[in-house]
Amino acid sequence: MSLAKYREKRDFKSTSEPAGAVKARNAGKRELTFVVQKHRATQLHYDFRLEFGGVLLSWAVPKGPCLDPSVKRLAMQVEDHPIDYASFEGVIPEGQYGGGTVMVWDRGIWIAESEDVEVALKKGDLKFTLEGEKLHGSWVLVRTRGFGSKAGKSWLLIKHRDRFASTSEITVQEPRSVVSNRLLSEIASEGGGDVAKASTGDPPARTRRKSKLKSTTGKRGGPR
Repeated sequence: MSLAKYREKRDFKSTSEPAGAVKARNAGKRELTFVVQKHRATQLHYDFRLEFGGVLLSWAVPKGPCLDPSVKRLAMQVEDHPIDYASFEGVIPEGQYGGGTVMVWDRGIWIAESEDVEVALKKGDLKFTLEGEKLHGSWVLVRTRGFGSKAGKSWLLIKHRDRFASTSEITVQEPRSVVSNRLLSEIASEGGGDVAKASTGDPPARTRRKSKLKSTTGKRGGPR
């Protein structure tokens, strides 16, 4: 697990993304960080990241996580990211890799259900529990065959059946940042980004108002 690809793709004189200064924690620790970052770059997607081996293992999920166990969401594995990327929220300048607006959509801890995470990753069947501010319960990442250059990089993110399973569209119902309570367009506006582009990743105004009302009438607790 290496950050070489991550660093090769970025000019840290131009982007405020972290280069990776946080050292790895105890490799035997069972409760590790996870983060889901909503990212409006060329297309809207959600970056699903699990801390392991001193880095954030990362998958791009085009449609975002789904609470319905009958729905399998494509998750394309991308380069490992540094641990301190978990707190990154802001604007990546246009012309830079991944140029666009990034939101910390969810965060918390993940606990492996698979006995040996390295073996599970090699096998392509990683089971885990999420304890986040939006996502909870049991999940699995399953590698699929893929095609061409995507072979080995194509996975499915699936919710297991438990008390947290639901048919509700959580990405629509919960569009705001768990760090700043902002929408993508608000993050772009305050960070000097492309507001029109970022706003295409926000839900309709009616849904936005409902979400903001919910967040102001009852704060959700969760792991930091």
